[in-house]
Amino acid sequence: MKSSIFIILAFGVVACGTVRPVTGVDSTRVEVRTETKYVHDTSWVEIPVIVEKVATLDTVSVLENKYAKSEAFVSGGILTHSLQTKPVREPVKVERKETVRDSIVYRDRIQTQTVEVERKLNWWQSFKMKLGGIAIILITIAIVYFLFNLLNLLKP
Repeated sequence: MKSSIFIILAFGVVACGTVRPVTGVDSTRVEVRTETKYVHDTSWVEIPVIVEKVATLDTVSVLENKYAKSEAFVSGGILTHSLQTKPVREPVKVERKETVRDSIVYRDRIQTQTVEVERKLNWWQSFKMKLGGIAIILITIAIVYFLFNLLNLLKP
């Protein structure tokens, strides 16, 4: 009984502590950018070919521009008039709206690592360490003593 109190007292002197890890934080943020541009573009308009003829009592005439040609002439006392458009592709300036969407994902990850930093022990911590070493030596001596007494009792 006396020896068990000694052993319990020796274990009570030794102290233990735990490491508390910092929890990790993961945050994600999405930024969407929308940019609207007006682009100047050229479109082509095709004018269709149209033919018209008119007969009347009048004089000769010829008209022509870049889109059409008109001829009028008298034959047998009747004026014949024809209008014919030319196949022309005409450029037309067009302003086109262009929308560009872009998204950027920002992800912040914090990784935790346990880093042990050595520092100088204060007097209380060094005293507990010395006392723990002395307790281990005393426990070892007590075990050897009990084994020695047990062997002496077993001898005839």
